[in-house]
Amino acid sequence: MAQGRGWEGAVLRLMRAKDFTLTVTGAQDVTPRFRRVHLTDGGLLAATGVHPTMWVRLWFDNAGRPHQRAYTLVDPDPAAGTFSLEFALHEGAASDWARAARPGDTVEATVQGTAFDAPAPAPDRVLAIGDPASLPAINSLLAALGPAPATVWFEGSDGEGDGLPFRTDPARHELRHVPRAELVERVRAELPAQLTATAHPYVWITCDTRTTRTLSAYVRKELGVPKERVHALGYWRAD
Repeated sequence: MAQGRGWEGAVLRLMRAKDFTLTVTGAQDVTPRFRRVHLTDGGLLAATGVHPTMWVRLWFDNAGRPHQRAYTLVDPDPAAGTFSLEFALHEGAASDWARAARPGDTVEATVQGTAFDAPAPAPDRVLAIGDPASLPAINSLLAALGPAPATVWFEGSDGEGDGLPFRTDPARHELRHVPRAELVERVRAELPAQLTATAHPYVWITCDTRTTRTLSAYVRKELGVPKERVHALGYWRAD
């Protein structure tokens, strides 16, 4: 697929992106709507190194057109050359591929643009807002920031988070499940008190594009959190 990725692929090549072929070694359904796929990395980790919240772009065929989506690495092992990817399943080419993935299947991946800059000074509380699509990144973030306590607003209706692979520590991390329709309102109501009690916060917003933009503007403009203490990235686009 390397020669047929359209304008996105052309731009990435100009930006010296690195391409790799990943091979499926296995897969498991964590829940009916969340699937983990295990892969060998085709030399990716040795070539690029590993950092927290690291992600890759996967390329899929969508009715004859190239289609790319980004996924956070789960349990990358440079020595073994392996990692896993987790898919929040819905309609679309990426989810269709994940549902059908079997050992021996391959998928093309591109690495470009991924980075992690640890906030300085180190946060004394992490304030994360996300959903199933960003759960791998949230898990990686909390692990990278070590002892910092965290409050996580996680989008999902009652029971939707059951069985998902949260790597939160109840001793340090407070997980608040919030229905999608109430997420913005709840964060607006609850986040200010958390910021008031925190000298060095770090706010991490990774929801759908519209929600991320709304909350990012609120945190930066209305609450006055400095931009270097906020990470905001839309992980998917709502209809």
